[in-house]
Amino acid sequence: METNTTASYLEKIIASRRTVKPTSMNGRKIADETVQQLLQMADWAPTHGYTEPWYFVVYGGEKVQQFCTAHADLYKQFTPADKFIAGSYDKLKSQGDLASHVIAICMKRGSNPKIPVVEEIAAVSCAVQNMWLGATSQGIAAYWGSGGMTFHPAMQDYLGLGDADQVLGFFYLGYTDEPAQPGKRLKPLSEKVKWM
Repeated sequence: METNTTASYLEKIIASRRTVKPTSMNGRKIADETVQQLLQMADWAPTHGYTEPWYFVVYGGEKVQQFCTAHADLYKQFTPADKFIAGSYDKLKSQGDLASHVIAICMKRGSNPKIPVVEEIAAVSCAVQNMWLGATSQGIAAYWGSGGMTFHPAMQDYLGLGDADQVLGFFYLGYTDEPAQPGKRLKPLSEKVKWM
């Protein structure tokens, strides 16, 4: 590809990336090899001091439902009775019914304390964006959710993380029959950039 063609294709992929909720997925499965390819793309994210803080726990096949049930059960176990919402429990339990894979997005804190936590989180976010753009280029729908027990210590324990590590959300992958929604930004770029 010529440079202009490559840049144009990349711009098209970036501009066409969308959030597709798991309930809009159709249940069609993605080959594990394809998901592994997306994870390879994630692994090329920028990382300060080569800490490579991204850590992904991948659920595919019947493990998707097992994870969703475990997530719902953690919600039930650790939510006070007066705050428990049956609808939230049911949503967590069925969230992955139409997804092909669910990937727990985690930040494993590097051993260099000079690197701020925010930079480690930013590196993981870049890794997820790499995956998301790769998914978009292959017609795969994706959703990054951070609800339920995402930030509760019980989920950290469930995923086998250390005290300094963090769960940043869950990445649902699948296919959808719904047409892509048009993109939108609520504020013009000029309000978000200041040239000096």
